[in-house]
Amino acid sequence: MEITKDIKYIGVNDHKIDLFEGQYIVPNGMAYNSYVILDDKVAVMDSVDANFTDQWLSNLAAALDGRKPDYLVVQHMEPDHSGSIVTFTEVYPDAVVVSSVKAFAMMGQFFGTDFAGRQLVVKEGAKLELGTHTLQFIGAPMVHWPEVIMTYDSTDKVLFSADGFGKFGALDVEEDWACEARRYYFGIVGKYGGPVQTVLKKAAKLDIQTICPLHGPVLSEDLGYYLNLYNTWSSYQPESEGIFIAYTSVYGNTKKAAELLAKKLTEKGCPKVSIADLAREDMAEAVEDAFRYGTLVLATTTYNGDIFPFMRTFIETLSEHGYQNRRIALIENGSWALTAAKVMRGLLESCKNVTIAENVVHIKSALNEASLSELEALADELTK
Repeated sequence: MEITKDIKYIGVNDHKIDLFEGQYIVPNGMAYNSYVILDDKVAVMDSVDANFTDQWLSNLAAALDGRKPDYLVVQHMEPDHSGSIVTFTEVYPDAVVVSSVKAFAMMGQFFGTDFAGRQLVVKEGAKLELGTHTLQFIGAPMVHWPEVIMTYDSTDKVLFSADGFGKFGALDVEEDWACEARRYYFGIVGKYGGPVQTVLKKAAKLDIQTICPLHGPVLSEDLGYYLNLYNTWSSYQPESEGIFIAYTSVYGNTKKAAELLAKKLTEKGCPKVSIADLAREDMAEAVEDAFRYGTLVLATTTYNGDIFPFMRTFIETLSEHGYQNRRIALIENGSWALTAAKVMRGLLESCKNVTIAENVVHIKSALNEASLSELEALADELTK
């Protein structure tokens, strides 16, 4: 695939994978992107997962058409991108490896060698002249590993963005970008909103016409849409107006309360109500929806003096990923002890700028007149 006259796509699609990073369900597979810049000097931008080394090298050879690469630029050291570095250096022994000092240290850890004698260490602001193309390196630590660099080609105005602006899904599958990019961002990058904001400020000073990420499609149209979404996500602001209800239910009574609240919210004019059973639905999808909307309702049972395990995992995941700037409502259920709301409040204490709704719904085993009244009051409060 041709990105520009001199930049070719040489990545691969992985449809064998079921869980990305051992936890994220990827029904449409993953793309491991790599690019080659053909100039007086030839630069290869990142490698791919080791399971696809042969296919990648074949793609590279076809693009080179008899030439030899001068540089391999390593922007990110996760194995899905660095897994073919060693084989590349063996096939092309004269190529120089270009990366950050921290990345070379990681190469020593992963491969037992840091390619001393053929390494070019670059940092923020460094440039690499290829001929008509000039590569400018941008430090992007903690987006989302500490060694990450991004690369800007000032000639074709292309930003090679490492894992930034990536998404789940192989490139030979048509699907909405935002849905899987959002799930990807909050699952993998979301904890590091501050560093993402720093990189966005650097990007704002560049004339970018194309973004080439390490996962997902090349972005070349309406870049403001993607940049604005990343700004919203990384500043922890709600993306859409609406309410997300996340629940767990043992015998169905808490589920009934969650579904009844959803119905009441819709009737009272809430523009969007999303609901998820945390025990049955993809946890990463639930995390995505929690960050997407400005209001979150947590409904769960008291369980062994604590809360149901899936709800605890969900709240801890939100906290770990920097959940903030939201309104949260609580619904608790218990037959012989009501402690769920107290436990949830405690787990949410580490979340910044979170407002807990005044009305809390207390269910003792099943909905009754009192808890139905509380549910009505909560619906009123959330739709004011």
